[in-house]
Amino acid sequence: MTQLILGNLNYSSWSIRAALVSRQSRLEIPERVVPLGFEETKTDLIEATGLHTVPVLVEGDLIIRDSLAITEWIAEHSEPGLVWPRDPIKRALARSVCAEMHSGFVALRSQMPVDIRSQKPTPELTDDLSGDIFRVLTIWRDLRDRFQSDGAFLLGAWSAADAFYAPVVTRFRTYGYDLEGSLADYANAVWNSEAMKTLRTQAEAEPWEIEMGYLGPARAWVRE
Repeated sequence: MTQLILGNLNYSSWSIRAALVSRQSRLEIPERVVPLGFEETKTDLIEATGLHTVPVLVEGDLIIRDSLAITEWIAEHSEPGLVWPRDPIKRALARSVCAEMHSGFVALRSQMPVDIRSQKPTPELTDDLSGDIFRVLTIWRDLRDRFQSDGAFLLGAWSAADAFYAPVVTRFRTYGYDLEGSLADYANAVWNSEAMKTLRTQAEAEPWEIEMGYLGPARAWVRE
């Protein structure tokens, strides 16, 4: 049996990416959301998968960790064009910007943690954070300028690239970082996509709260 194990959709950017890719692939992979920050969750994940990280895709004895590896597995098992663009140039660009998000943007992750259902003050724009935001917006602007006539998403039609940058869209809303022009249009397209609407509804309904530390939960509790 195949199963995608996810962390809190309200907080876990890596889980958001894997969930969006999986759902857009039309594979209908069963999901299990586990609350992060609790010792019992860590113990259960270690027993089930050998580590306490999420997301994890389990297919029988096969365990695939990490949102990028999961994305590739899903792409191999789904119809061409649903995860990566069919066009080879677009496909290469999509993989490039996904890999960049996957390996970088530490200041953005640590200083603007994902919290979809909250509204928070804009943090101090340190040099590191400003640099990360500038790079994200440069990627968005360059791709939208190039492929705007092909559709509303980064490469025109939806792809894994949009799943990987969807958590950034939520961050800008949570922390009141205003966008204009084609950047605002792109962020609105992601935010208002059917897949994102569903995920937002699930995130808002989750009963767990997390106080985030540096790149991870500092403590967690069930909200009343």
